[in-house]
Order: sequence, then C-alpha cells, then structure tokens
Amino acid sequence: MRKLTLAVGSSLILATPLAQADIVGLGASVSYWDSDLSGNVANGDNAVDVDDELRLKDDGNANASIYLEHPVPLLPNVRLAYTLIQQSGNGALDSQYDGVGAGDVRSELDLEQLDLTLYYEILDNWVNLDLGLTVRDFSGELLVQNAAQSSVTKADAILPLGYVAARFDLPLTGVSVGAEGNFIAFDGDSMRDFNVYGQYSISLLQLRAGYRQIAVDYEDGSDVFDVKIDGPFISAGVTF
Repeated sequence: MRKLTLAVGSSLILATPLAQADIVGLGASVSYWDSDLSGNVANGDNAVDVDDELRLKDDGNANASIYLEHPVPLLPNVRLAYTLIQQSGNGALDSQYDGVGAGDVRSELDLEQLDLTLYYEILDNWVNLDLGLTVRDFSGELLVQNAAQSSVTKADAILPLGYVAARFDLPLTGVSVGAEGNFIAFDGDSMRDFNVYGQYSISLLQLRAGYRQIAVDYEDGSDVFDVKIDGPFISAGVTF
C-alpha cells in the first residue's frame, strides 16, 4: 500500500476554515469495540479465509482518542487516535498456506493503527462539520502455525487519508447523532474507517454507542490483506 501514500490529491487538502472554537477545548475518550473479522489474507499464490478457515475471534482491542481545539483561525485543530485489534483462533486450512500444510492450525492476527488528524471546524453550532487530513501509521501481522510449520504475513504503511466528521445536536437535550470517517482509494487499493453513533452529553461527560467498520484492501508485493472488521461499540469521554 506504499503507492497509496502518493494518492492524496487536491480534493483531500485541508479545507479553508470557516469556523473555529471560541475558546481552547480539550477532550479524550476510550471505547470498547465488539468487532468481527472477515475476508482473506494471501501470500504469493496462497490465500486463506480468516473466518471460515482460521476461525479468528475477538481477543480484545484498545481504542482511545484525544483532541485539542483552539480559536486561532489559520491553525488546524489536532486529534490523536489509537486502535489495536487482536484476534486468535483454532481452525483448519483447506490447502497449504505459505508453507503451512493443510489441516489444523492456530492463528493470531494483530492490527494496529495510530492516527494524527489535522482538521478545521467548518460548522460549529447545532450542526457540526469538520474536514481535514489524517496521517495513519498502520501495521498488521498474521501468524499461522501448526505443530511443525509457521507463516507470518505482514503489512506496514504510513498513509494519508481524508477525514470528515458531522454531528447534529438536538437543542436543550444533550442528545446528538453523528458520523465520522477516514478514507483513501488508489489503483485498486483502499482503506476506509467510519463510524455512526448516538451520543448523550451531561456536564463534562459524553457517552456514545454506535457501529464502526474498518475495511482494508492492501497489496505490497506478495502480501495481500483484504479484510473487514466491524461491529458495535460504546465509549465514554470527557470534554473541557
């Protein structure tokens, strides 16, 4: 996916700011994501179905973010976000995969991403709209092994992605609905990461529940990741 780093055109350049925060704002959140995995991973001419063959299941994940907003019009706001997905399972290969023979196998998958997002507030009232650019440090590793053989397939890239976030507040209730996402596509490769949610705010506390999906179509030489991770999430955050 290295070629994706060259794919951000003028349509993804940071938009001219039309609205900025009146005061400095700081927020942070942590979330639990009940994610399921589907798709295929390939190494050379060998491919494996991560669900039907490897039976990968959610072992746990970590999701956290922090942001800083300020009233300086020409400087973008800043958001950092971290996601770690770990899945493992006991399955059976239908055919040989990268030197591991058909039959019973134990597998582990780790996907990790660290995002730096620079964005502007285009609208900031009961309708909120942010546009910007995310630089994502993405890595993935799939281990497949049996009693005598093992295989490791890796992905590693630093990617620029477009960023958009929208939220609609129901006045005087603390209730809102929103969506946010990152995306890039070029020459057959793509990555998208989006979520939709409902939110309730009381004082400094923000509670969210929604659905998140990450879809990766990655090819670098003989290593191919074509997977989707999705499922419901809940989160708690504070704003100052």
